[in-house]
Amino acid sequence: MNHPGRILVRVVAAAPLMLAFAACAPEDGRAPGIESITEGELREDVFALSHDSMGGRLAGTDDLDRASDWIRDRFDDLALEPAGDGGTYDQHFDLVWFSLGSGNSLTVEGGGEARAPGNGWSPSNAGAAGSAQGPVVFAGFGLVEPRLEHDDFGGEDLDGQIVLALDREPGVNDPGSPFDGLVTTESSRTWRKALAAQERGASGILFVRDIHNRPDIDDWGAFHRGQWPSERRRIERFTLGAWIDDVEIPAASISVELARTLVAGSGLTLEELALEAETAEGGLGVVELPGARVRFTTAVRRNVEEGRNVLAMIEGADPDRRNEVVVVGAHHDHNGTDGETVFNGADDDGSGTVAVLEIAEAYARAAEAGNRPDRTVLFALWDAEERGLLGAWFYTLSPLFPLQRTVAYLNMDMIGRHEEVPPDGGGRFRGLEPQSAESNANALNILGYSRAPELAQLVEASNETTGLTLRFRYDNNASNLLRRSDHWPFLESGVPAVWFHTGLHPDYHTPFDDPARIEYEKMTRIVQLVHQTSWAAANGEGSFSVAPMESRPPS
Repeated sequence: MNHPGRILVRVVAAAPLMLAFAACAPEDGRAPGIESITEGELREDVFALSHDSMGGRLAGTDDLDRASDWIRDRFDDLALEPAGDGGTYDQHFDLVWFSLGSGNSLTVEGGGEARAPGNGWSPSNAGAAGSAQGPVVFAGFGLVEPRLEHDDFGGEDLDGQIVLALDREPGVNDPGSPFDGLVTTESSRTWRKALAAQERGASGILFVRDIHNRPDIDDWGAFHRGQWPSERRRIERFTLGAWIDDVEIPAASISVELARTLVAGSGLTLEELALEAETAEGGLGVVELPGARVRFTTAVRRNVEEGRNVLAMIEGADPDRRNEVVVVGAHHDHNGTDGETVFNGADDDGSGTVAVLEIAEAYARAAEAGNRPDRTVLFALWDAEERGLLGAWFYTLSPLFPLQRTVAYLNMDMIGRHEEVPPDGGGRFRGLEPQSAESNANALNILGYSRAPELAQLVEASNETTGLTLRFRYDNNASNLLRRSDHWPFLESGVPAVWFHTGLHPDYHTPFDDPARIEYEKMTRIVQLVHQTSWAAANGEGSFSVAPMESRPPS
């Protein structure tokens, strides 16, 4: 939950910067073109984008292509400058999904015959197809985080050895953990651990449950079938080709029973090693496991499909600052269809998508009247957010403007409803207190405030013309909300970013997220607030920053 005292401290510190931004606001306090953002146009666009004919806009399907084309045509109608590949509005990238071939096996020397997948282990798609054979070493969580001077490998050359590493990260249940508190830290992704091991010379990596925090998997056969179904999933598990292409060593998940066999020669139990890794300042370092040798083969197939962001921009008028950019974005994908059932995603994220279009129109209308922003403004609709923020992640790897010149990113995801958390909501609402829609009727959550406090304060200043109740909460919450939308890749890449979010509700990710249920009057004011904030950011003399990882206070 938000800590008012901490936010107040950041507000006072940011006051001189706020004066710099406020100085360039229009005389009536409203950004040019804001009058073009209307409830009627937003309603019409949400109904169009969330119609059954769009097929739920699932990433990797013709339905999302149809929605992407619709957005592209709107940008073209506004005569906005294309900002994609080769003078187009489209930025293409590879989406990778995985299937499993034959010949997968794992053998622990002295531990019996080769095991088939499901017998205490399963290949991991964090690795590549291939074989590894050799001695096993324990490397804590296998985690490298330079921002905290943490290296579980201790700088050692692994020289063909196989790494045994714990899942997740230290302090996973500690709100005060330097590893982003309760938010899952980016460096704990399994593919990042595999890549870190590979860069240090490892020939393979094995993952085991962090046994000091949670029990082992009960049924490894069921776990393996869930990871590698015999038929392709309706909603496929994608990753970014630009990430996984770099990983060349095999990876697998193994049972606690197998891991205990491997660590037996060290004189310590798996639980003792896990607790040492939990508390070791700066990382555990490599622990030798005498007598532990493994041979394993994985036949992981990487299948490629195309992803597509849709990007347009309006160039800044100031020759000294037009090479700096403010990004306004949302994601346009959702969860497709299941038989005759369509997941229309009106709020998630039809609401954010059409908001970007309305803000783009406001800038176009202002430019027609002779009012262009000093800095360039980029309008971005991201692909594959629901599959792991993949479109936004790709942009941060291949940005139109250098990230050092990206002044701010303003993200809109689910801005059309009132937050409603039922008492019996279950895992979908984990970490969120029960609350009624009525209690949030005028409320808007701002996430990222603890990471980009000056930008969050600009949002507060811009809200004077819209009168919403801004709630600064959820930055350090077990719901992991902070890293569940497209602002996260920007924050992790050092770009100040905030997320405008009216909150979860029982229709979230169900077929009942329909356009008729959107609160259009409130949504209109939110879109006007984002436009107002973007105009101030694009014209102000000041700049924003991202709080260093080691200095982020619990929220």
